Amino acid sequence: MRELNKTYRSVDNTTDVLSFPQYESYREFPTDREFPIGDIVINPHRAQEQAEDAGHSLKKELRVLLVHGLVHLLGLDHERGAYQAKKMRLMEKRLLKGLEK
Repeated sequence: MRELNKTYRSVDNTTDVLSFPQYESYREFPTDREFPIGDIVINPHRAQEQAEDAGHSLKKELRVLLVHGLVHLLGLDHERGAYQAKKMRLMEKRLLKGLEK
């Protein structure tokens, strides 16, 4: 995970989740067929540590990381500023709530 982060983001640290979108924005998504929007890579070791730190299950942490990665694939990025970060958090909350049903 550290190598992926270094190679694709120039960050020489490990991370919990990385997203590799196929499109710059959801506006580019094809409308005439099903299609992959990208790849999500989750670091299971980091996920386990974060689950323990947060006091919840690994399953819940993996859901959180999957949703976080998915929202990145949809074009949002918390590193682009406060507005994007807030918008991203709101979308993540909605998606996670939907997964609980």
